[in-house]
Amino acid sequence: MTKKPFPFVVLCIMVFGTYGCRQYVRLDGSALGTTYAITFKTPEGAPADFTSLAEQSVAECFEKVNNSLSIYNNRSLISRINRNFGQETDSLFRVVFERSREITADTDGAFDISAAPFFDLWGFGFERRDSIQHADLEEIRQHVGMDKFRLEGRLLYKSDPRCSLSMNAIAKGYACDLVAAELSVLGITHLLVEIGGEIVCRGHNPKNKPWRIGIDSPIDGNVNPGESIQVVIGLTDKALATSGNYRNYYIVEGEKFAHIIDPKTGLPVKHNLLSATVIANDCMTADAYATAFMVMGLEASISFLEKHPGMGAFLIYDQDGVFKTYATDNIVNYL
Repeated sequence: MTKKPFPFVVLCIMVFGTYGCRQYVRLDGSALGTTYAITFKTPEGAPADFTSLAEQSVAECFEKVNNSLSIYNNRSLISRINRNFGQETDSLFRVVFERSREITADTDGAFDISAAPFFDLWGFGFERRDSIQHADLEEIRQHVGMDKFRLEGRLLYKSDPRCSLSMNAIAKGYACDLVAAELSVLGITHLLVEIGGEIVCRGHNPKNKPWRIGIDSPIDGNVNPGESIQVVIGLTDKALATSGNYRNYYIVEGEKFAHIIDPKTGLPVKHNLLSATVIANDCMTADAYATAFMVMGLEASISFLEKHPGMGAFLIYDQDGVFKTYATDNIVNYL
């Protein structure tokens, strides 16, 4: 798992068709420490101020997520819980917490929101790695683990005040789900919600075809989404998330360290899996499993997917300096 405001953008959105027909509207901007782009078809008979209503709905979603799940908002619910200033949770927190607990169990700890103390230890910069001792990791490991937290009704209990949570690797996906749900309440049936690269799409694009999403080629330092595309996926009524290690890493004495921390060891992962894309029914799930696969590595991820045939995934890995790919059977339909 990675300690950043939100996982970095690893997708580019390619929407084919024009907006001149005025049926499709695009909203974009910055929120939750990243960028967003939302495209939707205005429902038949919508009022003249419908776009403003949609904008307001989106803004309210962002505010809810920021006030509940952002560790970068000192007054957010999760920040107060981490500082032991409160125990009472809200509905957003409980939904994400319970789903996180399920995915932690399913991935044998490869995804773990309780590993926040490890992220704090590294402090964003792997240039500190020489000062991090085995004893530091062992000390922190004593207060990492979902078993250290207990949710009873609206109250969250911690077994140790040093325990803390970070929902960075799942909150952005949940934000996509929340925005899509709220826009659906307004009667929108054709939409694409993209927040920092995570996606929820419904219906069709302006050309009345599935939405087309480009997955970037995982070239080290590829900082411009869409500049180098590995594959294009056509998608509708699904969610998609990608995690990777090729945009954020350090090289120390010729050794590469990714910005993804293994919650079990507290160390940055080192393997040949470069990018993991997951397609699921909701983006919260896709977001979390994409992160988990980047922790697991290629072989463990493939083994996991073989035991979970309902999950769709597209993995890009390095084999002797050449990009190779692995796709589950059910994802072939989207390529």
